[in-house]
Amino acid sequence: MKTDLPPLPAASDSLDALRAGLGGLGRVVVAFSGGVDSALLARVAHDTLGADAVLAVTAVSPSLAPSELADCRRLAAEWGLRWVAVDTDEASRPGYVANGADRCYHCKSELMAALVPLAAAEGATVVLGVNLDDLGDHRPGQRAAAEAGARFPYVEAGLSKADVREAARRLGLDVWDKPAAACLASRVPYGTPVTLGTLGRVAQAEERLHGLGFRQVRVRHYGDLARLEVEVADLERAVAARRAIVDAVRSAGYSYVTLDLEGFRSGNLNQSLTPGS
Repeated sequence: MKTDLPPLPAASDSLDALRAGLGGLGRVVVAFSGGVDSALLARVAHDTLGADAVLAVTAVSPSLAPSELADCRRLAAEWGLRWVAVDTDEASRPGYVANGADRCYHCKSELMAALVPLAAAEGATVVLGVNLDDLGDHRPGQRAAAEAGARFPYVEAGLSKADVREAARRLGLDVWDKPAAACLASRVPYGTPVTLGTLGRVAQAEERLHGLGFRQVRVRHYGDLARLEVEVADLERAVAARRAIVDAVRSAGYSYVTLDLEGFRSGNLNQSLTPGS
């Protein structure tokens, strides 16, 4: 395990503000999913507070893609993070399974139920990688986290998603351009129950599409039909690879495969819930 990391260089005023905010907290437990938001937060906290004052925690459940767990394990080893993986059981919460518009609230409540005891034992504060842009989307999980005492250092320091990526790039973190990867339940339309079988099918389909070279992809689940979103720039390539894509998605358990001509949109299924949509 690599533990002799050099200090991160200064990158921007907003990053200085982030460091100052973390410094004021003293000890933190970072919700660490392996994406650029949580990765930068864990790495800056590690550099600012020291390894002993930072615990990175990855919640493991069927809603976390296996590749994301692998990335968490890799980054923790490379950076010398104190890291643990804990099992969470969102599927035991009826509100999560029912998949209403408040599903994310129940998911984040389950996460906080796992993190709060760890933070109490550490004498630490739970911190999440919520950025300013996240505040404009329908994300009731933020309310659940705040109610449980979590802090959002990016918001407090004034960092947007672009700021987070730029800071990670300037600090030389290889996750700076990693595609966004929301939990797998976000692929299931509201009102359709979230089941372990559904999450497994989505995970398999997306992993196989990644294997075909599509970095940013979503498999939206509609029963036996999968609606695929790729970057607009990849649409022509997706059409050209039609046969391989159909075979890959059908092998995950879907009968019908469609391609969304509007391309990838983060939070696509939230459009009917957000103002101005």
